[in-house]
Amino acid sequence: MLSRDAILSSDDLPRERVDVPEWGGEVFVRTLTGTERDEFEQSMQGKKDKINLDNVRARFAVLTICDEQGTRIFNAADAAKLGSKSAAALDRVFAVAQRLNGFSNEDEQKILAGN
Repeated sequence: MLSRDAILSSDDLPRERVDVPEWGGEVFVRTLTGTERDEFEQSMQGKKDKINLDNVRARFAVLTICDEQGTRIFNAADAAKLGSKSAAALDRVFAVAQRLNGFSNEDEQKILAGN
């Protein structure tokens, strides 16, 4: 059985290198922490039961693009600027981030439905 220390010290945020030719190189994409996932899902909940899909790919990319050690390289304030970058590049990063995080189309539909 795992101990508390073993769990808390584990590197459980796997990352994957993603080629992004539109940006001239590669980035790492990682899994979210539990807190980040909750915050992202809450950010999807708009006002008055409307879904907030504004800049969703860039917002997800901000949370998942990292350096080789797994440290995020963007902060929330960068989402607008990142959203102005290539849609193809963001789609590629988003698809990997979605897969790594087990963020299925079903999960997306639950969020969109407000569940």
